[in-house]
Amino acid sequence: MAVLASLWSALRRHWSYYLTEAAGVAAFLAFISVSSVLIHHPDLPLRGWLGETEWLRRAVLAGVVVLVVAAITYSPWGQRSGAHINPAVTLAFWHLGSLRTADAFWYVLAQCTGGVAAGLGLSWVLRRWYAHPDVNFNLTEPGPAGVAVALLAEVVISGLLMWLLLYALHSERLRSRSGWLVAALLAVYVVVEAPLSGMSLNPARSLGAAVGAGRFEHLWIYWLAPIPAMWLAAVLFQRLHQGAPLECAVLAGCATRSEHGPYATEPPQFPNPEGDQE
Repeated sequence: MAVLASLWSALRRHWSYYLTEAAGVAAFLAFISVSSVLIHHPDLPLRGWLGETEWLRRAVLAGVVVLVVAAITYSPWGQRSGAHINPAVTLAFWHLGSLRTADAFWYVLAQCTGGVAAGLGLSWVLRRWYAHPDVNFNLTEPGPAGVAVALLAEVVISGLLMWLLLYALHSERLRSRSGWLVAALLAVYVVVEAPLSGMSLNPARSLGAAVGAGRFEHLWIYWLAPIPAMWLAAVLFQRLHQGAPLECAVLAGCATRSEHGPYATEPPQFPNPEGDQE
């Protein structure tokens, strides 16, 4: 009963944060999927202009990724919820003590719900173009190198992304730019790594696309790799930095709280760090 009471209390007070996370995942998947249709579908003009050079098409998509991630991260809503839009990121922050257990539960559930809703909606609205083999429902699937390479690649890129994010959030100079750094790294991944695994790092994003396509044979890769990889990156980073706490679990960064403030000795809880402590 105590667990249910905690979950209900968190939902009642923080539902807007969870709704923001669901909308963030849905918006990300929608923009990237529509862009993939425009860039990759052979019957559309942009594909004709870009030609058959795959890296060039991936580079254009990478530019879209930068803009979409930055827009979500630095929007008023993204700054409020933290713009995790990724269960692996949320669970890593939870491990670091930057997110209450009840909030982490609702964040992950909301992110997955947003991904599934977007995947189903895109499949229904864009079915004619979305199902084309060159678009393939924007699924994340292993490349020609196979499943083992895809799994390893997802582990590596997920761990590196979390490490960069934590490094930026612990740096006063980089903290406010952390969202841009993450967006830039994702863009590099789209160009360089996507041929290996489809470049997911995000279980909710892969779940949404898989539900929209009705294909789940490789979905396990995109849950098994990112979550442990980001968790391990958080553990190692915390040990190397001697347990230095985060000020907040917000991708856009946040102002440093006073060392002498009323919450200076408490873990940096988010959302609502100055609300009622449970």
